[in-house]
Amino acid sequence: MSVATTRWERAVAAAAPQRVGTVRSVVGLSVDVAGLSCAVGDLVDIESGAGTIGAEVVALEGSGARCMPLGSLDGLRVGAPVRSTGTPLSVPVGHALLGRVVDGLGRPIDGRGPIVTSEHVPVAGQAPGALDRARVDTSLELGVRVLDTLVTVGRGQRIGLFAGSGVGKSSLLSMVARGTEAEVSVIALVGERGREVREFLEDDLGPEGLARSVVVVATSDEPPVVRLRAAFTATRIAEHFRDGGSHVVLMMDSLTRAAMAQREIGLSVGEPPATRGYPPSTFSMLAQLLERAGTGRTGSVTGIYTVLVDGDDHNEPIADSARSILDGHVVLDRKLAVVGHYPSVDAVASVSRVASRVTDPQQRALATALRSVLAARRQAQDLLDVGAYVSGSNPRVDAAVSHTEQIDAFLRQRMDEPAPAAGSWAQLAALVHSMGVAA
Repeated sequence: MSVATTRWERAVAAAAPQRVGTVRSVVGLSVDVAGLSCAVGDLVDIESGAGTIGAEVVALEGSGARCMPLGSLDGLRVGAPVRSTGTPLSVPVGHALLGRVVDGLGRPIDGRGPIVTSEHVPVAGQAPGALDRARVDTSLELGVRVLDTLVTVGRGQRIGLFAGSGVGKSSLLSMVARGTEAEVSVIALVGERGREVREFLEDDLGPEGLARSVVVVATSDEPPVVRLRAAFTATRIAEHFRDGGSHVVLMMDSLTRAAMAQREIGLSVGEPPATRGYPPSTFSMLAQLLERAGTGRTGSVTGIYTVLVDGDDHNEPIADSARSILDGHVVLDRKLAVVGHYPSVDAVASVSRVASRVTDPQQRALATALRSVLAARRQAQDLLDVGAYVSGSNPRVDAAVSHTEQIDAFLRQRMDEPAPAAGSWAQLAALVHSMGVAA
């Protein structure tokens, strides 16, 4: 094709008439647009008195499109012109993102200038095929003693941190970000308080953790479509590193707030409320989002998602749905948090569904032995509290009582305390040997 032909085609495209729609109504969080040719997922530009507002098409009906704004609706009027970009949302990817903080749409917000990369990909993506995934057969060191030994995570696993508010989920994520052996960390802060973002970056994550991380932030005051897109933006960035052969850990805080954003969108476009007000699209979105993590043909994305359980009810709809999709769950206990036991992981209630595939028989025996001691102490706790337990009744309870300080010292860990997995297993072996119990 000659240069003259290319220029001619460009001139024809530029001279072609552009179809312009208009705002028909603004109700709640949604904007109805008439007279526009577009597809679900396309971005549109709406002109208002305050400037141009970006929006995403989330639903179509016979008379027009329903859009969710990416910014404030102040100054928007009925009849305002709307133009379709003809393309979905795309985000920058690649190593230029390491050490950077971006918003839910992939735009830098850390004051360090634009992200210099030629790679931009659509946020929408497809999960690897079921038979294209490599098996999860290698453990991933997280740098957290209780997780590496009692809830061992594998490369490409997806696991949830289930807890109420203020129990230490973000702190546990920061420990993983600094201690994991994964090559890249992608952290999504979805619906977080604006005050906590800088504290997380400077105090919890620190310069060392940030240097090999990409942080995607959408605070609680952002429009719901931006909060939801933040979850998919982080996933898409992690997928790109995986496709390049890297082993990535994707940490999302929180999955529940992404589901809440989807609920706002679904109800705004007319979906019927189902379980506790969540429309059906919420549960479909969870499956689509979570299935995109995991192993690929070469690299892997290990997903760690926090789930904010409503009223500490671990059977509420989002927690129950997430638990059925994920490959394991870590339960954080408020009772442990209030007495200063951090990380506040309830080791007995926490399960990794791939632990048996990524640990050897000796490691499994050690983990089972400590779990049995912890379970026995829990069953006898009422008797211990009232002084009715008779020593010698149960060897495991006796071991738990006589080694309480050693067990707590093993399960606790300071945020700035490094804990290589090899050292953690050695400590567990010494603890089990001193208690004299077997699996």
